[in-house]
Amino acid sequence: MAWIFSLSAECGSDESNVNQFAQHFEGIKWILSNGRQCLCRTDTFQDIDQNWWCRVYPNNISEVGIDSPESAYLMTELGILLYQTLRFNSSFRYALVGVEVDEFRTYSELISDLPNLSIPGLVLAEEITLGLEILPRFRTFSSRYVWQPYEGEVYNPLMASPDLKNKPLGSFSL
Repeated sequence: MAWIFSLSAECGSDESNVNQFAQHFEGIKWILSNGRQCLCRTDTFQDIDQNWWCRVYPNNISEVGIDSPESAYLMTELGILLYQTLRFNSSFRYALVGVEVDEFRTYSELISDLPNLSIPGLVLAEEITLGLEILPRFRTFSSRYVWQPYEGEVYNPLMASPDLKNKPLGSFSL
């Protein structure tokens, strides 16, 4: 199974919004700090609430998740580039960058979770937050959007290495 690093954005029920969003990202090329070139591809789909989503996924990046400090660094670098580009798009309601973030919340789930939501990197259209008390963690992202600032991707050796995960802890004495 592939673990895809992407930007996923929910664009509402109007298909023209998701098409405009996808067009904004399709074919963008970046050269990363290690010299690797990444090309953005997009695909669109509907969720169970009949709202449209766009997945933006750069190629030439790990498809096994974050398996090393280097992959965490490169995905964080790509995450920053994706968020920088997202600032100039206004055809979405909410978005998130990360590994396996497709349909991370349907709109109805997001609205019900919003008062207690803590997802670093989550970008919300201000119209979603009107009349709701949102957590003080949210900051201005761009005109018409707020976000919980992105914290980057994290390498967790115990998740990435079966060898480490299966080592016995032994007995500890204090």
